[in-house]
Amino acid sequence: MKSISLRGTNIPHLFRALALIGALALATPALVAQEPPRPGPEHQKLKELEGTWDALVKMGSDESKGVVTYKMDLGGLWLVSDFVGEFGGMKFVGKGLNGYDPVKKKHVGVWVDCFSTSPMIAEGTFDKEGKVITMTGEGPGPDGKPAKFRMTTEYKDQDSHVWTMFATGPDGADGPMMSITYKRRK
Repeated sequence: MKSISLRGTNIPHLFRALALIGALALATPALVAQEPPRPGPEHQKLKELEGTWDALVKMGSDESKGVVTYKMDLGGLWLVSDFVGEFGGMKFVGKGLNGYDPVKKKHVGVWVDCFSTSPMIAEGTFDKEGKVITMTGEGPGPDGKPAKFRMTTEYKDQDSHVWTMFATGPDGADGPMMSITYKRRK
C-alpha cells in the first residue's frame, strides 16, 4: 500500500479546501429539503395581467403600435412579457421579467430588447390604493450610456393600463420620455 505524502503541499490551502467540501456536504441536504417559495398576493396582482394586449406607443410626436403577451412562469413567481412592435420604422422586440422580492419588499424587473446590449433593471412599490406602481432603475440611455429612469404604470381598470418612462437629466429632474397605453385583447 502506498502512503500519501504531503511534502510540498500548502497545508492551509488543503485545510480550507477540506473545510469547503465538508460545508457543502452538510448544506446540500438542507438546500434540497427546502420548500420552494410560493406566490403571494403581489404575484397574484401580476397574474391579473396574463394575456395579450395591444399597445399604442407615444414618443414625442411619434406614434407606433405593438403587441405584448404576459404570462406567469417559474412557479408563478415571475411575469414574463414578450413585446413586438415598431419604433421609428424599425421592428422592435423586447422581453421583460417582473416579480416581487419579499426581502426588499419591492417589485423588481429586468427588461432587455433588440435595441441594446445592456439590461434595464428596476425596483419599486405600489401606491396605497394599489393603482400606480413606480419603479426606478438604471439602463442604457438614448446615447447608449448608463442612465437613471423612473417608470410608472397606472392601472385604469382590468383591461387597460398606461406605462410612462421618465428620464433623469443631468440636473436630477425627471422628464417624460415615452408612454405606452395597453388595452387587453378580447
